[in-house]
Formats: sequence, C-alpha cells, structure tokens
Amino acid sequence: MSPASSAEPPAATAGDAEAGPAPASPAVHAMDLRKQYRRTVALAGLSMTVQRGEVFGFLGPNGAGKTTAVKILLGLVRPTGGDAMVLGAPAGDREARKQIGYLPELFRFQAWLTAREVLVLHARLLRLPRPRWAPAAAEALTAAGLDGRGDDKVGTFSKGMQQRLGLGVALLGEPALVILDEPTSALDPVGRHQVRLIIRDLRERGTAVFLNTHLLAEAEQVCDRVTVISKGRALATGPPAELRRARPVVRFRVSGLAPGWWQPLANGARWKDEGGDWLLAEELDPARIPDVVAGAVALGGRVEAVVPEQQSLEASFLELLGER
Repeated sequence: MSPASSAEPPAATAGDAEAGPAPASPAVHAMDLRKQYRRTVALAGLSMTVQRGEVFGFLGPNGAGKTTAVKILLGLVRPTGGDAMVLGAPAGDREARKQIGYLPELFRFQAWLTAREVLVLHARLLRLPRPRWAPAAAEALTAAGLDGRGDDKVGTFSKGMQQRLGLGVALLGEPALVILDEPTSALDPVGRHQVRLIIRDLRERGTAVFLNTHLLAEAEQVCDRVTVISKGRALATGPPAELRRARPVVRFRVSGLAPGWWQPLANGARWKDEGGDWLLAEELDPARIPDVVAGAVALGGRVEAVVPEQQSLEASFLELLGER
C-alpha cells in the first residue's frame, strides 16, 4: 500500500457539506492477493470487491484457494503479496474483526455446554456488554431456528443442529460482515431454506454476506454476485444470471423432416441431433427462433415444441474450469 501523504487535508467547503458523508468503504476489497507455501502457490493474484449489504458467492473447486483467501480476510494468514481491506481496515485489524461474524466449515463446540451457554460464552468473547449476553443469545437461538433447544446440551444435537448453532454464533453482535463457509452442508431441505431466509434478512439489514460454497444451486438462489476462482485466480465475476446467459440454448422438436434439415438455417449456431425429433441449438440468437420455426414449416415439417433454456450456473462453472 502506498504511504500516507504528509500534506494536510484540504479544508472542507460548502460543496463538501452539501454532498453529505462519504460513502462507506466496501466490505471486502482484495487487490492482487498472493500466497505461496514453499513451492505451493495457493493464491496467484486474486482481486475481488464485496459491497456493503451484498450477498457474494465465492465458488471454486477443491484446492482453488478459497480457504486461504478466507483466512487472509480474517487475519489468520498473512499474504505473500497484494493487499486486502476488510470493512475499511487492513485484513486482521482488531477493531474490524469485532464486526465480522464467521462460521467455519469444520468446528466443534463443547458437548457438555448447552446451546445457550455456547452463545453466552461467545458473547463474552466478543466483549458485548453484560446486559446484552442473555438477549443476544436468545436472538441468535431464534434466528438459527433453535427456539426451545437453548437449554439442551450440544452433545445431544445432530450435525445439522450443531450447524444451526454455529450460524447463531456467527450472527452474535450484529456484525457488518458475515463469512459463511459451507453453511448448508449438513442441513436438510428445511434447514437450507431457513439459512436462505437468514441470509436474505441480513442483506435487508445492510449486512454483507461472504458465502463460500460448492452448492451452486444455493449460490444461484441467494447471491447478488459470484466469483469463480481456480488455481488462485478469479476466472469470472458477476450476477449468476449474467454467467448463465453466456451460452443460450434452445431445444426444438420437429417431425416429418430428413436429418440435417436445419443446416441452411444454422446461422452460426451449433446444432446437435438428440434423437426422437429433438434438436439442440447452442449460441442461437433468440431473435432467430421465429426464422427457424418458419423455415421448418416451409420445408413441410411439424414444429411440436420450442424450449428456450438458460445455461445453468453449474454448466457455466464447469466451462470456466475447462472441465465440460
């Protein structure tokens, strides 16, 4: 980072007053992050920005560098190069860390404690005011869907219920940034739905959510933007819908025509005979669909179905990784 200037800041003007307060810094801003362990390169120039109040998906295969990036953002690991700012302060800053809620993928709570005792313990570790311990624990139990189980020992909880408790711990203290590492991996469909509701509620309250997950369907449902990383670099960033639109697909079912009838109408699209009168057209301009239908009818064919489809996020993910 560049050193601070020694010059005094300019005096405020009337125009500055009218403009109002400066906008808040991003929740996360990483610039050319690099991390190397001896000969192993974990991050090779990762850059990304997460805005306040945004749900940001962090996607990548095993070994892509996701865990290393999260550790750097939390201040648990120092980068080899580059910079990371979290809530306007360098990653690892003590005051900034107080505003971060974190649910790791692997965690364990003391089996002999009750759920309420676990939450109160973490409220104390957060140095919340003593009068806030009990209310904060009660709020976290409700948010995590553990009402009525606060006085049960953690050792009696299923893996899914322990996951809910971990989520409750991450929500203590009304954090400005919540980092969730595979938050729905041990949950049933009802639990996953509840986590999605919690994430959406956090967004409405202006809390940034950094979601590290391999469940692409979950990312599609809750994320405003996602970044796909591989080998320590960001391959693509954008709203899930934009990534899905990368390769439009249309399926046609046309009977009564000889194989290859579509070739004069190809117009740059890639066609594939799927059998049973079904044809798949990739990268076909949607504006050309009526022309294809009219051409098939003019040739004497019967158009039985036209099914435009969006490429799934999973298909885009695999293409970006070069594994399709």
